[in-house]
Amino acid sequence: MASSPSGSNSNFDSGLEIKTRSVEQTLIPLVSQITTLINHKDKPKKSERTLAAIHRVGQAVSVAVGRFVAVGEAIAVENQELKDEMGQACFEARRAGDAIAQLTDVGSAVPFQSDGRVTVFSDRTGMVKAARLLLSSVTKVLVLADRIVIKQIITSRNKVLVTLDHLERVSTFQEFVQIFSQFGNEMVEFAHLTGDRQNDLKDEKKKARMAAARAVLEKCTMMLLTASKTCLRHPDCESARINKDGVFHRMRCALEQVIEIVTEARSFGDSKILPASIYNGIKDFKSSVESLRENLYSMLPQNLSSQLEALVERTEDFTDSAYTSHEQRQAILALCQLVRQDTQQLVHAWVEAQSAHAKEAPEDMELSILKTCQSTNDLRRELHKVAVCRTSDLLKVHGEQLPLRALKASGAEGKLEAVTEYSRTLTEQKEQLVEACRLLCHVSGTEPLEITCIHAEETFHVIGPQIISAAQTLALHPSSKIAKENLEVFCEAWESQLCDMALLLREINDVFEGKRGDKRPYLSLPRPGVSFTTFSFLNEQTSIAKLGLELRLLSSDVDAEVEKWEEQEQDVVRQSQSLASMAYSMYLFTRLTVLHQIMHTTLKYCCASYWPLIKIHNSVQNFAFQPKLPW
Repeated sequence: MASSPSGSNSNFDSGLEIKTRSVEQTLIPLVSQITTLINHKDKPKKSERTLAAIHRVGQAVSVAVGRFVAVGEAIAVENQELKDEMGQACFEARRAGDAIAQLTDVGSAVPFQSDGRVTVFSDRTGMVKAARLLLSSVTKVLVLADRIVIKQIITSRNKVLVTLDHLERVSTFQEFVQIFSQFGNEMVEFAHLTGDRQNDLKDEKKKARMAAARAVLEKCTMMLLTASKTCLRHPDCESARINKDGVFHRMRCALEQVIEIVTEARSFGDSKILPASIYNGIKDFKSSVESLRENLYSMLPQNLSSQLEALVERTEDFTDSAYTSHEQRQAILALCQLVRQDTQQLVHAWVEAQSAHAKEAPEDMELSILKTCQSTNDLRRELHKVAVCRTSDLLKVHGEQLPLRALKASGAEGKLEAVTEYSRTLTEQKEQLVEACRLLCHVSGTEPLEITCIHAEETFHVIGPQIISAAQTLALHPSSKIAKENLEVFCEAWESQLCDMALLLREINDVFEGKRGDKRPYLSLPRPGVSFTTFSFLNEQTSIAKLGLELRLLSSDVDAEVEKWEEQEQDVVRQSQSLASMAYSMYLFTRLTVLHQIMHTTLKYCCASYWPLIKIHNSVQNFAFQPKLPW
């Protein structure tokens, strides 16, 4: 939030980058009310009623800021690394709140004039200064409190990693069951913390990356359970070990990606730059073409030609594919040639206009611009159709799950040769799906969807071989119930990713057709009464929840007074605040419902941790419990 919505009258730049919606949305009412206070200085003569309302607002702000600061100071005591910064921010907030209360004090107003009105706010500069300081300091307190949330996520991740290392080294069923029960509880905590953070992020690309990492953790948690059990049951089986190692590696990578997102860090050799997509290439090319209307001399003609050739080169992912039909390939090549021809005509008209020292695009050049943009749009439409049709056909074919069924049956019968044969079929399907994801990435239309396409591509690329190794293990041990369960889990993950791909395809179509609307944000700034974390963080999280409450009270106090003000423009503010209040009540109800689900899940874990021990006592071969994480 670089500046407030107050327009040109005043700029409340806090100097801090706000990365989460909860902090931003919490500040908006404060910005609005401070702006209203300052704007009322433009009309120095007020009625007695309005003056009284302004006085109450000033006093309410001062009192609420005092409560807000008290909580901030308590957080500083509990988090010594933030003590100095938080203390300074709280001091500034308290000073600004006191200044606003003094400036809105009725006693400081000029006595009544002959028209029955009074003059207030003679010190406009002081009010602006106090308002700027208040907003800046409150923002800083919130941003510092947000660091605690990041700290919680990092601490939770570290706990998961330690337990993950223990799980990887266990050698007995009993030890595994005890540690996995602990691991399940830690993953519940991590799931809620990262879920809140994902929904709260302002950057849509980061949100998509977080969603991808959490999806990996969701699927891999159950895979880790069954793959580890299989390895313990068959310790000398190489395919079981490969299967297990792959799951552990993928989970660690996903955990690291989450931390990179929340801390904005980059690991060594990290390459998160998105591959060049055709959609972005077309978008940039059209932008360059249309910019010629404004400035004929903004670039060199050869630069535009080079940009086009780079775009055409990207279409080779479509034309070079063995799965693209002859008709589709010819249509793409013909459209590429048409774009080249239209661009050449444009360049010719452009050079003539420059030679004539024209100040704006002549009529023939304007026509060439329109034709070039139209042919480029036609190319994009054809590529979109090819990618979507290709993916739709694959989803229909793979919906029958024939290779998976064959692998399960062959493995259960101990037919290793048949497993090898059907593995080749599954590998071919995997390559087709990987390519389909790559084509969808080219036409996805938004960077978050591009990230989701890349995640889908990586998922198919990894799960395919894991299914094969699980099937090989079952074929080597056809009577093993654990090996059979393990194969089922990996096959379910494959089927789940196919469902995700169908949803992704629909979203890409919606973007292409312009049907995708803005989704209402889910804000995760800690609120009163409910905490998404588990009990180990209750004390710290309660303090942050109180911080959210105090700022909420500040906004409520001011909102109550706004309704009494006489200006007609406040109708919009009143309606907005009413909607916000209703949404906030629904939000609290939702979170209370989820808290009930968390308690139920935690209870299930506690009970489940004993059940396998009883089963092990009776039969080492047959124990299992399947926790459901809140992803």
